[in-house]
Amino acid sequence: MAEEAGPETLVRAARAVVGGVERAASVRVRDGVVVEVGAVDADAGGAEVVVLADDEVLLPGLVDTHVHVNEPGRTDWEGFASATRAAAAGGVTTIVDMPLNSIPPTTTVAALEEKRRVAADQVWVDVGFWGGAVPGNVADLGPLHEAGVLGFKCFLLDSGVEEFPHLAPGELADAMAETARIGSLMVVHAEDADEIAECAHGTAYSGFLESRPDAAEERAIRLVVDTARRTGGRAHVVHLSASGAVPTLRAARADGVDVTVETCPHYLHFDAATIADGATELKCCPPIRGTANREALWQALVQGDIDLVVTDHSPCTADLKARDTGDFAAAWGGIASLQLGLPVVWTGARERGVPLTDVVRWMATAPARRVGLAGKGEIAVGADADLCVFAPDEHWIVDPAALHHKNPVSPYAGRTLTGTVRATWLRGRPVDLAAGPRGRLLRRGA
Repeated sequence: MAEEAGPETLVRAARAVVGGVERAASVRVRDGVVVEVGAVDADAGGAEVVVLADDEVLLPGLVDTHVHVNEPGRTDWEGFASATRAAAAGGVTTIVDMPLNSIPPTTTVAALEEKRRVAADQVWVDVGFWGGAVPGNVADLGPLHEAGVLGFKCFLLDSGVEEFPHLAPGELADAMAETARIGSLMVVHAEDADEIAECAHGTAYSGFLESRPDAAEERAIRLVVDTARRTGGRAHVVHLSASGAVPTLRAARADGVDVTVETCPHYLHFDAATIADGATELKCCPPIRGTANREALWQALVQGDIDLVVTDHSPCTADLKARDTGDFAAAWGGIASLQLGLPVVWTGARERGVPLTDVVRWMATAPARRVGLAGKGEIAVGADADLCVFAPDEHWIVDPAALHHKNPVSPYAGRTLTGTVRATWLRGRPVDLAAGPRGRLLRRGA
Protein backbone atom coordinates (compact mmCIF):
# COMPACT_ATOMS: atom_id res chain seq x y z
CA MET A 1 0.00 0.00 0.00
CA ALA A 2 1.60 3.27 -1.11
CA GLU A 3 2.35 6.04 1.37
CA GLU A 4 1.48 9.66 0.71
CA ALA A 5 3.73 11.29 -1.90
CA GLY A 6 7.02 12.64 -0.62
CA PRO A 7 10.68 12.96 -1.54
CA GLU A 8 12.48 9.90 -2.85
CA THR A 9 14.91 8.33 -0.37
CA LEU A 10 17.96 6.16 -0.93
CA VAL A 11 19.18 4.12 2.04
CA ARG A 12 22.77 2.90 1.80
CA ALA A 13 23.79 -0.02 3.99
CA ALA A 14 27.12 -1.82 4.08
CA ARG A 15 25.13 -4.72 5.51
CA ALA A 16 21.52 -5.50 4.59
CA VAL A 17 19.41 -8.66 4.59
CA VAL A 18 17.92 -8.87 1.12
CA GLY A 19 16.50 -11.95 -0.56
CA GLY A 20 17.63 -14.20 2.27
CA VAL A 21 21.29 -13.17 2.14
CA GLU A 22 23.33 -10.49 3.86
CA ARG A 23 25.10 -8.09 1.51
CA ALA A 24 25.85 -4.45 0.87
CA ALA A 25 22.90 -2.73 -0.78
CA SER A 26 21.07 0.47 -1.47
CA VAL A 27 17.31 0.63 -1.14
CA ARG A 28 15.41 3.29 -3.06
CA VAL A 29 12.03 4.28 -1.64
CA ARG A 30 9.29 6.25 -3.37
CA ASP A 31 5.80 6.91 -2.00
CA GLY A 32 6.33 4.40 0.79
CA VAL A 33 7.31 1.50 -1.46
CA VAL A 34 10.67 -0.04 -2.36
CA VAL A 35 11.26 0.78 -6.03
CA GLU A 36 14.85 -0.42 -6.43
CA VAL A 37 17.38 -2.58 -4.60
CA GLY A 38 20.84 -1.99 -6.00
CA ALA A 39 24.52 -1.68 -5.33
CA VAL A 40 25.46 0.20 -2.19
CA ASP A 41 27.09 2.95 -4.29
CA ALA A 42 24.17 3.34 -6.72
CA ASP A 43 23.64 6.86 -8.06
CA ALA A 44 21.33 8.79 -5.76
CA GLY A 45 19.60 10.43 -8.71
CA GLY A 46 18.38 13.35 -6.65
CA ALA A 47 17.04 11.24 -3.78
CA GLU A 48 17.61 12.13 -0.16
CA VAL A 49 20.41 9.81 1.00
CA VAL A 50 20.50 8.03 4.36
CA VAL A 51 23.71 6.16 5.18
CA LEU A 52 23.69 3.53 7.92
CA ALA A 53 26.53 3.42 10.42
CA ASP A 54 29.23 0.79 10.03
CA ASP A 55 27.85 -1.23 12.95
CA GLU A 56 24.26 -1.27 11.65
CA VAL A 57 22.40 -3.78 9.48
CA LEU A 58 19.31 -2.96 7.45
CA LEU A 59 16.54 -5.52 7.99
CA PRO A 60 12.95 -5.72 6.79
CA GLY A 61 10.49 -4.70 9.47
CA LEU A 62 9.48 -7.69 11.57
CA VAL A 63 5.99 -9.22 11.37
CA ASP A 64 4.59 -10.49 14.67
CA THR A 65 1.48 -12.53 14.01
CA HIS A 66 0.80 -13.41 17.67
CA VAL A 67 0.03 -10.35 19.77
CA HIS A 68 -2.65 -9.92 22.44
CA VAL A 69 -3.50 -6.21 22.44
CA ASN A 70 -6.51 -6.71 24.78
CA GLU A 71 -8.40 -3.59 23.68
CA PRO A 72 -11.27 -2.92 24.16
CA GLY A 73 -12.33 -4.44 27.44
CA ARG A 74 -8.97 -5.11 29.09
CA THR A 75 -7.07 -2.05 27.96
CA ASP A 76 -5.39 -1.77 31.36
CA TRP A 77 -3.51 -4.93 30.33
CA GLU A 78 -2.09 -3.29 27.15
CA GLY A 79 -3.94 -1.40 24.37
CA PHE A 80 -3.28 -0.45 20.75
CA ALA A 81 -1.28 2.69 21.50
CA SER A 82 1.14 1.09 23.94
CA ALA A 83 1.43 -2.20 22.04
CA THR A 84 2.21 -0.59 18.71
CA ARG A 85 4.69 1.84 20.26
CA ALA A 86 6.46 -1.14 21.80
CA ALA A 87 6.38 -2.91 18.44
CA ALA A 88 7.96 0.04 16.67
CA ALA A 89 10.66 0.33 19.33
CA GLY A 90 11.42 -3.37 18.77
CA GLY A 91 11.70 -3.21 14.97
CA VAL A 92 8.24 -4.71 14.40
CA THR A 93 6.29 -2.90 11.68
CA THR A 94 3.27 -5.22 11.47
CA ILE A 95 1.36 -7.03 14.19
CA VAL A 96 -1.66 -9.30 14.01
CA ASP A 97 -3.99 -8.98 16.99
CA MET A 98 -5.39 -12.10 18.62
CA PRO A 99 -9.19 -12.32 19.06
CA LEU A 100 -8.88 -12.60 22.85
CA ASN A 101 -8.45 -11.22 25.58
CA SER A 102 -10.43 -8.24 24.42
CA ILE A 103 -14.08 -7.80 25.35
CA PRO A 104 -15.87 -8.50 23.12
CA PRO A 105 -13.68 -11.18 21.53
CA THR A 106 -13.38 -11.03 17.75
CA THR A 107 -15.88 -13.79 17.04
CA THR A 108 -18.40 -11.75 15.01
CA VAL A 109 -18.19 -9.02 12.38
CA ALA A 110 -19.72 -6.57 14.84
CA ALA A 111 -16.94 -7.27 17.34
CA LEU A 112 -14.30 -6.90 14.62
CA GLU A 113 -15.72 -3.54 13.60
CA GLU A 114 -15.75 -2.41 17.24
CA LYS A 115 -12.08 -3.36 17.56
CA ARG A 116 -11.21 -1.55 14.34
CA ARG A 117 -13.08 1.54 15.53
CA VAL A 118 -11.11 1.58 18.77
CA ALA A 119 -7.78 0.92 17.04
CA ALA A 120 -8.16 3.58 14.36
CA ASP A 121 -5.92 6.64 14.75
CA GLN A 122 -3.88 5.19 17.62
CA VAL A 123 -1.64 2.58 15.96
CA TRP A 124 2.05 3.31 15.36
CA VAL A 125 2.57 0.29 13.10
CA ASP A 126 0.30 -1.64 10.76
CA VAL A 127 -2.21 -3.96 12.42
CA GLY A 128 -4.12 -6.95 11.10
CA PHE A 129 -6.67 -9.04 12.96
CA TRP A 130 -7.40 -12.69 13.65
CA GLY A 131 -10.97 -13.85 14.02
CA GLY A 132 -11.97 -16.33 16.69
CA ALA A 133 -13.46 -19.80 16.32
CA VAL A 134 -15.57 -20.73 19.34
CA PRO A 135 -18.48 -23.13 19.92
CA GLY A 136 -21.52 -22.12 17.90
CA ASN A 137 -19.97 -19.52 15.59
CA VAL A 138 -19.22 -21.55 12.45
CA ALA A 139 -21.76 -19.37 10.62
CA ASP A 140 -19.72 -16.29 11.57
CA LEU A 141 -16.46 -17.51 10.03
CA GLY A 142 -17.39 -16.76 6.41
CA PRO A 143 -18.57 -13.20 7.13
CA LEU A 144 -15.45 -12.52 9.23
CA HIS A 145 -13.30 -13.84 6.37
CA GLU A 146 -15.06 -11.52 3.95
CA ALA A 147 -14.59 -8.65 6.40
CA GLY A 148 -10.84 -9.14 6.15
CA VAL A 149 -9.53 -11.17 9.09
CA LEU A 150 -6.33 -13.07 8.31
CA GLY A 151 -7.51 -16.36 9.76
CA PHE A 152 -9.06 -17.85 12.89
CA LYS A 153 -7.73 -18.71 16.34
CA CYS A 154 -9.13 -21.48 18.50
CA PHE A 155 -8.29 -23.26 21.75
CA LEU A 156 -8.48 -26.97 22.49
CA LEU A 157 -8.76 -26.36 26.25
CA ASP A 158 -9.90 -23.58 28.57
CA SER A 159 -8.53 -20.30 27.21
CA GLY A 160 -8.40 -18.64 30.62
CA VAL A 161 -11.20 -16.17 29.81
CA GLU A 162 -14.83 -17.21 29.91
CA GLU A 163 -15.91 -15.19 26.87
CA PHE A 164 -13.66 -17.28 24.56
CA PRO A 165 -14.56 -20.96 25.14
CA HIS A 166 -12.60 -23.81 23.59
CA LEU A 167 -13.56 -26.22 20.83
CA ALA A 168 -14.21 -29.92 21.39
CA PRO A 169 -12.71 -32.24 18.73
CA GLY A 170 -15.94 -32.40 16.74
CA GLU A 171 -16.30 -28.63 16.87
CA LEU A 172 -12.71 -28.24 15.67
CA ALA A 173 -13.53 -30.47 12.70
CA ASP A 174 -16.63 -28.44 11.84
CA ALA A 175 -14.74 -25.15 12.11
CA MET A 176 -11.78 -26.39 10.07
CA ALA A 177 -14.08 -27.75 7.39
CA GLU A 178 -15.49 -24.25 7.11
CA THR A 179 -12.08 -22.56 7.01
CA ALA A 180 -11.09 -25.05 4.30
CA ARG A 181 -14.21 -24.11 2.33
CA ILE A 182 -13.51 -20.39 2.50
CA GLY A 183 -9.73 -20.75 2.02
CA SER A 184 -8.70 -19.46 5.43
CA LEU A 185 -6.18 -20.54 8.06
CA MET A 186 -6.97 -22.10 11.45
CA VAL A 187 -4.44 -21.30 14.18
CA VAL A 188 -4.63 -23.54 17.21
CA HIS A 189 -3.60 -23.39 20.85
CA ALA A 190 -2.83 -27.08 21.03
CA GLU A 191 -2.87 -28.55 24.53
CA ASP A 192 -5.03 -31.48 25.56
CA ALA A 193 -6.95 -30.93 28.80
CA ASP A 194 -7.07 -34.66 29.58
CA GLU A 195 -3.27 -34.68 29.88
CA ILE A 196 -3.18 -31.68 32.22
CA ALA A 197 -3.45 -31.86 35.99
CA GLU A 198 -4.61 -29.12 38.30
CA CYS A 199 -1.67 -26.99 39.37
CA ALA A 200 -1.24 -27.08 43.13
CA HIS A 201 -0.91 -23.76 44.90
CA GLY A 202 2.67 -22.93 45.73
CA THR A 203 5.82 -21.14 44.65
CA ALA A 204 7.65 -24.07 43.04
CA TYR A 205 7.92 -23.78 39.27
CA SER A 206 8.39 -27.55 39.08
CA GLY A 207 4.81 -28.06 40.27
CA PHE A 208 3.42 -25.89 37.50
CA LEU A 209 5.61 -27.56 34.86
CA GLU A 210 4.59 -31.05 35.95
CA SER A 211 0.93 -30.08 35.66
CA ARG A 212 1.31 -29.38 31.92
CA PRO A 213 3.48 -32.20 30.49
CA ASP A 214 4.87 -32.50 26.99
CA ALA A 215 2.20 -35.11 26.29
CA ALA A 216 -0.51 -32.43 26.44
CA GLU A 217 0.95 -30.68 23.41
CA GLU A 218 1.94 -33.85 21.60
CA ARG A 219 -1.55 -35.35 21.84
CA ALA A 220 -3.32 -32.12 20.85
CA ILE A 221 -1.03 -31.60 17.86
CA ARG A 222 -1.84 -35.09 16.64
CA LEU A 223 -5.51 -34.09 16.75
CA VAL A 224 -4.80 -30.89 14.78
CA VAL A 225 -2.89 -32.82 12.14
CA ASP A 226 -5.56 -35.51 11.84
CA THR A 227 -8.31 -32.89 11.56
CA ALA A 228 -6.43 -30.95 8.89
CA ARG A 229 -5.85 -34.17 6.97
CA ARG A 230 -9.55 -35.16 7.10
CA THR A 231 -10.96 -31.74 6.28
CA GLY A 232 -8.32 -30.49 3.86
CA GLY A 233 -7.96 -27.44 6.09
CA ARG A 234 -4.88 -25.30 6.54
CA ALA A 235 -3.58 -25.34 10.11
CA HIS A 236 -1.00 -23.49 12.15
CA VAL A 237 0.10 -24.52 15.64
CA VAL A 238 0.90 -21.61 17.92
CA HIS A 239 3.62 -21.28 20.59
CA LEU A 240 5.15 -24.75 20.43
CA SER A 241 7.09 -25.51 23.59
CA ALA A 242 7.33 -29.33 23.47
CA SER A 243 9.99 -30.39 20.98
CA GLY A 244 8.63 -33.95 21.07
CA ALA A 245 5.80 -32.86 18.76
CA VAL A 246 8.18 -32.00 15.93
CA PRO A 247 8.26 -35.52 14.38
CA THR A 248 4.46 -35.53 14.12
CA LEU A 249 4.52 -32.21 12.28
CA ARG A 250 7.38 -33.29 10.03
CA ALA A 251 5.58 -36.49 9.05
CA ALA A 252 2.33 -34.66 8.41
CA ARG A 253 3.97 -32.25 6.02
CA ALA A 254 5.68 -35.13 4.23
CA ASP A 255 2.15 -36.51 3.71
CA GLY A 256 0.99 -33.23 2.20
CA VAL A 257 -0.88 -31.85 5.19
CA ASP A 258 -0.80 -28.03 5.16
CA VAL A 259 0.39 -27.40 8.71
CA THR A 260 2.95 -24.95 10.06
CA VAL A 261 4.20 -24.20 13.56
CA GLU A 262 5.68 -21.34 15.52
CA THR A 263 7.68 -21.05 18.70
CA CYS A 264 8.41 -18.02 20.88
CA PRO A 265 11.43 -16.14 22.25
CA HIS A 266 10.83 -17.27 25.83
CA TYR A 267 11.00 -20.95 24.88
CA LEU A 268 14.30 -20.29 23.12
CA HIS A 269 15.83 -18.22 25.92
CA PHE A 270 14.81 -19.64 29.30
CA ASP A 271 14.94 -23.14 30.71
CA ALA A 272 13.00 -24.68 33.56
CA ALA A 273 16.06 -25.52 35.65
CA THR A 274 16.91 -21.86 36.19
CA ILE A 275 13.41 -20.58 37.04
CA ALA A 276 13.41 -19.58 40.68
CA ASP A 277 10.64 -20.35 43.11
CA GLY A 278 7.99 -17.63 42.98
CA ALA A 279 9.16 -16.28 39.60
CA THR A 280 5.61 -16.03 38.28
CA GLU A 281 6.67 -13.56 35.60
CA LEU A 282 7.82 -16.71 33.76
CA LYS A 283 4.47 -18.48 33.86
CA CYS A 284 3.05 -19.11 30.41
CA CYS A 285 0.96 -21.80 28.75
CA PRO A 286 2.31 -24.08 27.46
CA PRO A 287 5.18 -23.84 29.92
CA ILE A 288 8.89 -23.22 29.51
CA ARG A 289 10.55 -26.65 29.61
CA GLY A 290 14.05 -28.02 30.19
CA THR A 291 17.43 -27.25 28.67
CA ALA A 292 17.50 -30.26 26.32
CA ASN A 293 14.04 -29.34 25.07
CA ARG A 294 15.14 -25.75 24.42
CA GLU A 295 18.12 -26.91 22.38
CA ALA A 296 15.87 -29.27 20.42
CA LEU A 297 13.64 -26.32 19.53
CA TRP A 298 16.67 -24.42 18.23
CA GLN A 299 17.67 -27.43 16.18
CA ALA A 300 14.16 -27.75 14.73
CA LEU A 301 14.23 -24.09 13.75
CA VAL A 302 17.56 -24.37 12.00
CA GLN A 303 16.44 -27.53 10.19
CA GLY A 304 13.19 -25.92 9.05
CA ASP A 305 10.82 -28.08 11.10
CA ILE A 306 9.64 -24.98 13.01
CA ASP A 307 8.58 -22.27 10.57
CA LEU A 308 8.57 -19.02 12.46
CA VAL A 309 9.15 -17.17 15.72
CA VAL A 310 6.61 -14.73 17.14
CA THR A 311 6.27 -13.34 20.64
CA ASP A 312 2.83 -14.43 21.87
CA HIS A 313 2.90 -11.05 23.62
CA SER A 314 0.40 -11.77 26.41
CA PRO A 315 0.56 -8.98 28.99
CA CYS A 316 -1.48 -8.34 32.09
CA THR A 317 -1.48 -5.98 35.04
CA ALA A 318 1.17 -6.59 37.68
CA ASP A 319 -1.29 -7.82 40.29
CA LEU A 320 -2.48 -10.66 38.03
CA LYS A 321 1.02 -12.11 38.08
CA ALA A 322 0.61 -12.78 41.84
CA ARG A 323 4.07 -11.41 42.46
CA ASP A 324 3.26 -10.75 46.11
CA THR A 325 2.71 -14.46 46.81
CA GLY A 326 4.67 -16.12 44.01
CA ASP A 327 1.82 -18.61 43.63
CA PHE A 328 2.02 -20.25 40.20
CA ALA A 329 -1.53 -21.56 40.44
CA ALA A 330 -2.94 -18.07 40.96
CA ALA A 331 -0.78 -16.15 38.47
CA TRP A 332 -1.89 -15.21 34.96
CA GLY A 333 -0.07 -17.22 32.32
CA GLY A 334 1.50 -14.98 29.73
CA ILE A 335 4.73 -13.17 28.89
CA ALA A 336 5.00 -9.63 27.53
CA SER A 337 7.88 -9.39 25.08
CA LEU A 338 6.75 -7.55 21.95
CA GLN A 339 9.54 -4.96 22.15
CA LEU A 340 12.19 -7.56 23.02
CA GLY A 341 11.61 -10.38 20.53
CA LEU A 342 14.36 -9.52 18.05
CA PRO A 343 17.21 -9.00 20.54
CA VAL A 344 16.16 -12.05 22.58
CA VAL A 345 16.17 -14.35 19.55
CA TRP A 346 19.30 -12.81 18.06
CA THR A 347 21.14 -13.19 21.38
CA GLY A 348 20.44 -16.92 21.33
CA ALA A 349 21.09 -17.30 17.61
CA ARG A 350 24.43 -15.56 17.81
CA GLU A 351 25.54 -17.75 20.71
CA ARG A 352 24.79 -20.81 18.56
CA GLY A 353 26.39 -19.54 15.36
CA VAL A 354 23.04 -19.05 13.61
CA PRO A 355 23.14 -16.18 11.08
CA LEU A 356 21.00 -13.07 11.19
CA THR A 357 19.45 -14.08 7.86
CA ASP A 358 17.77 -17.03 9.58
CA VAL A 359 16.35 -14.77 12.29
CA VAL A 360 14.93 -12.46 9.64
CA ARG A 361 13.29 -15.38 7.87
CA TRP A 362 11.73 -16.66 11.10
CA MET A 363 10.55 -13.27 12.37
CA ALA A 364 9.68 -11.33 9.22
CA THR A 365 9.43 -13.24 5.95
CA ALA A 366 7.83 -16.50 7.11
CA PRO A 367 5.11 -14.91 9.30
CA ALA A 368 4.11 -12.51 6.53
CA ARG A 369 3.89 -15.27 3.97
CA ARG A 370 1.94 -17.67 6.17
CA VAL A 371 -0.83 -15.16 6.84
CA GLY A 372 -0.86 -13.74 3.30
CA LEU A 373 0.53 -10.27 3.98
CA ALA A 374 1.94 -9.45 0.57
CA GLY A 375 4.49 -6.66 0.60
CA LYS A 376 5.52 -7.28 4.20
CA GLY A 377 8.49 -9.05 5.78
CA GLU A 378 11.07 -8.51 3.02
CA ILE A 379 13.14 -5.84 1.31
CA ALA A 380 12.09 -6.26 -2.31
CA VAL A 381 10.87 -4.15 -5.20
CA GLY A 382 7.17 -3.51 -4.74
CA ALA A 383 7.17 -4.24 -1.02
CA ASP A 384 6.24 -1.69 1.59
CA ALA A 385 9.37 0.15 2.72
CA ASP A 386 9.10 -1.20 6.26
CA LEU A 387 12.65 -1.27 7.59
CA CYS A 388 14.56 -1.94 10.79
CA VAL A 389 17.98 -0.47 11.53
CA PHE A 390 19.65 -2.99 13.83
CA ALA A 391 22.98 -2.85 15.65
CA PRO A 392 23.71 -6.57 16.14
CA ASP A 393 26.82 -6.20 18.29
CA GLU A 394 25.55 -3.76 20.89
CA HIS A 395 24.90 -5.12 24.39
CA TRP A 396 22.31 -3.69 26.75
CA ILE A 397 20.49 -4.52 29.98
CA VAL A 398 16.70 -4.80 30.03
CA ASP A 399 14.95 -2.28 32.26
CA PRO A 400 11.18 -2.98 32.22
CA ALA A 401 10.42 0.62 33.20
CA ALA A 402 12.11 1.81 30.00
CA LEU A 403 9.98 -0.39 27.73
CA HIS A 404 6.83 0.85 26.02
CA HIS A 405 4.67 -2.04 27.28
CA LYS A 406 1.90 -0.62 29.47
CA ASN A 407 2.80 -2.75 32.49
CA PRO A 408 6.47 -2.99 33.53
CA VAL A 409 6.47 -6.74 34.19
CA SER A 410 9.15 -8.69 32.36
CA PRO A 411 11.03 -11.95 32.96
CA TYR A 412 13.91 -10.37 31.03
CA ALA A 413 14.48 -7.68 33.67
CA GLY A 414 18.18 -7.26 34.36
CA ARG A 415 19.23 -9.60 31.56
CA THR A 416 21.93 -8.58 29.10
CA LEU A 417 20.82 -8.90 25.49
CA THR A 418 22.75 -8.43 22.28
CA GLY A 419 21.37 -6.32 19.45
CA THR A 420 19.66 -2.94 19.57
CA VAL A 421 16.98 -1.52 17.29
CA ARG A 422 18.12 2.01 16.48
CA ALA A 423 15.37 2.99 14.04
CA THR A 424 12.19 1.58 12.54
CA TRP A 425 10.76 2.82 9.25
CA LEU A 426 7.12 2.41 8.29
CA ARG A 427 6.41 2.78 4.57
CA GLY A 428 9.54 4.77 3.87
CA ARG A 429 9.60 7.09 6.86
CA PRO A 430 11.15 6.69 10.32
CA VAL A 431 8.64 6.05 13.09
CA ASP A 432 8.84 9.03 15.44
CA LEU A 433 7.35 8.15 18.81
CA ALA A 434 7.25 11.86 19.67
CA ALA A 435 4.97 12.50 16.70
CA GLY A 436 1.53 11.13 15.88
CA PRO A 437 0.81 7.51 14.92
CA ARG A 438 0.39 6.67 11.25
CA GLY A 439 -0.05 2.92 11.19
CA ARG A 440 -2.85 1.36 9.15
CA LEU A 441 -5.41 -1.34 9.77
CA LEU A 442 -4.83 -4.24 7.39
CA ARG A 443 -7.41 -6.47 5.75
CA ARG A 444 -6.98 -9.83 4.07
CA GLY A 445 -6.09 -9.42 0.44
CA ALA A 446 -5.77 -5.64 0.61
